Amino acid sequence: MPVHPLSSLSATVVALRRAGCVFAEDEARLLHEAAASAAELSLLVERRAAGLPLEHVLGWADFHGRRFAVDAGVFVPRRRTEFLVAQAAALAPRRAVVVDLCCGSGALGVALAAASDAAELHACDVEPAAVRCARRNVGDLGYVYEGDLFAPLPAALRGRVDVLLANVPYVPTGDVELLPAEARIHEPRVALDGGGDGLDVMRRVAAEAPRWLAPGGSLLVEASERQRDTAVEVVRAAGLSPRVLVSEELYATVLVGTAPVGAAEHLGFSPWGDPVTAPNPSAQD
Repeated sequence: MPVHPLSSLSATVVALRRAGCVFAEDEARLLHEAAASAAELSLLVERRAAGLPLEHVLGWADFHGRRFAVDAGVFVPRRRTEFLVAQAAALAPRRAVVVDLCCGSGALGVALAAASDAAELHACDVEPAAVRCARRNVGDLGYVYEGDLFAPLPAALRGRVDVLLANVPYVPTGDVELLPAEARIHEPRVALDGGGDGLDVMRRVAAEAPRWLAPGGSLLVEASERQRDTAVEVVRAAGLSPRVLVSEELYATVLVGTAPVGAAEHLGFSPWGDPVTAPNPSAQD
């Protein structure tokens, strides 16, 4: 429902509530801040009430304490994924070589590069819209490539990657239609659909990761809690040492697969992939 040009903040809240927006008060404030005129406010609220993700309406998403451009048709970075970035930052050596696969807007790679003082950042995605958006966010911090998983990466990166982020799709195909309309309709299916059990893309990434990781380098991916045991076996079968980190606060499950370093390949890790509840230094109250 369009908002009257002279609508107050409270009227905007009412319009958003009627449209089913759970966080109507917060969204109304952001929309009022974003609008340069009453006419623009009316348009923004109309688009949000019609079901467009708030981040696509605003043109940006708040992630890991920074604002990232998020264009229409680009996957919106989730707050729970801040946990993955925090764990990656804890693992990254100084001046790390970082690769962000399935990068979407590029938010994960940029956030990690900033948190870990990365020496190199490389990101890639198969979606042209995502690549255009990521290039805006990455800027001169690194390089963004278009292509399927590892295919577009420079061969010179093989055996040099310290941290490999792979925010792969992990929703089982049969569950995609159960997702909220914001994701199901407005985000690319390739960023959501992980195949029959949700782990098809993860399997492809894990199988090839050892060729790209430096000794002791780590692959980090998200999964659902119910996929945890299978995902651990996927990582182990690829020759990486698996462990599971869990944020109960953010409902996030992260799989870490670490490449061997001589005979000490398992030192400091759980070879059985037992879950560990880890702190989340990036969480906001």
